[in-house]
Amino acid sequence: MYSYNYSLISNKFKEILDDNIRLEELNWFNNKYLIDDFKQFKIAFALIPRKISNKELSLSKEDQILILQELKLDISDWGTQKLARAILLLNLDPSNKEEYFKKVDNLFLNAEMNELNALYASLILFAYPEMWTLRCAEGIRSNIGIVLDAVILNNPYPYLNLSEAAWNQLILKAFFTDKDILGIIGVEERFNANLAKALEEYVEERTSAGRAISQQLQNLINLKTLQK
Repeated sequence: MYSYNYSLISNKFKEILDDNIRLEELNWFNNKYLIDDFKQFKIAFALIPRKISNKELSLSKEDQILILQELKLDISDWGTQKLARAILLLNLDPSNKEEYFKKVDNLFLNAEMNELNALYASLILFAYPEMWTLRCAEGIRSNIGIVLDAVILNNPYPYLNLSEAAWNQLILKAFFTDKDILGIIGVEERFNANLAKALEEYVEERTSAGRAISQQLQNLINLKTLQK
């Protein structure tokens, strides 16, 4: 159902949030995060910015290492609001696979951009990871900056779950939108011949147009030579 130790991560995320928000915020959240009614869940999910102030997370090195080892995820730049939304998502009941999918998909379909940012950043946390590849591919096509960032940067889900074609599209989109390629998890591990060909064609187009070639692009293309 989950691709990681669910109890370990859900408890750790809640512990981190508890240590990073004010008492009145924590009291409100504790009354909401285990809600069974989905309508009330959606209200709580939307209310997070009004009920919890957004600030950087204070994380111990031990917690960072634990989360990295379990999820290949670094949450140090998430902020308290994104973490709170992730905890809500972790507590959606996954026992009925079809109903779980409908609920999560409904959140994506009705989310505003900050909610979408949290949803895409949390892809690795969802149960049934194989069900979200099309949703992830949809995110790659987004033209909303913070949504695209959530899909492409510091997100282990694409690296672990996307097909080669979808993965290659993510890398190309990252170059098209000037993302920091070093922020993509698995960029070297999933380098492949089809991606190399696509990047070489991209370089040819930029060269013909008299446009500069970034060092990150050249470094990635160089992997083709190194892997021979």
